[in-house]
Amino acid sequence: MLKVSDLHVYYDSIHALKGVSFSVEKGELVTLLGANGAGKTTTLKTLSGLLRPRSGTVKLEGAALENVAPHEIVRRGVAHVPEGRKIFPRFTVLENLQIGGYSRAKASLGPELEFVFELFPRLKERQKQIAGTLSGGEQQMLAISRALMAKPKLLFLDEPSMGLAPKIVEQILENIRAINRAGVTVLLVEQNAAMALAISHRGYVLETGSVILEGSAKELAGNDLIRQAYLGG
Repeated sequence: MLKVSDLHVYYDSIHALKGVSFSVEKGELVTLLGANGAGKTTTLKTLSGLLRPRSGTVKLEGAALENVAPHEIVRRGVAHVPEGRKIFPRFTVLENLQIGGYSRAKASLGPELEFVFELFPRLKERQKQIAGTLSGGEQQMLAISRALMAKPKLLFLDEPSMGLAPKIVEQILENIRAINRAGVTVLLVEQNAAMALAISHRGYVLETGSVILEGSAKELAGNDLIRQAYLGG
């Protein structure tokens, strides 16, 4: 479904991605692991059209994406939940969700609203509440739900557990698994390696802008390097 080949991305003179290659098949939940500064967020921003690669290719269902505008990438079925949530704090929960479906007619948003309210009942209870007054966990639920309103085929999630209590993290990751089971292909960037691998099919490990390891979630969870670096021994 998604094929990334030999991607090179620079921030001015800084070589951020150095020949990154990986793939995500339809229906998979794939995790990108790596320490801060490894290039995970840069990778997602490039795939979403927010950064332009110096070289390399990004293909979605065989069609090139590397020079496509972000809004057009959304229209092609890709949604991105950025690090830090980036909700619209002065709008209500419902207004945030409606903005997420901007690329589609308002009349056709009913099924998606029903899906996200079933997934996150707390948002249904708070749909008239100003988004900036929600808790951190609720804001993350809203950010994910807003992306789902675009009815994506492929969902990018950047550090959805950041800053959240462990109990909320478990709930969010279980919701991500449910989204994948509902037919949405997921590429997850997550520092909580143990939980990410527990819900993923496969994973890749990034280090200083390069893929250094790949394998099934089970293989990576049992790898000594991964255990020492990301799983606490």
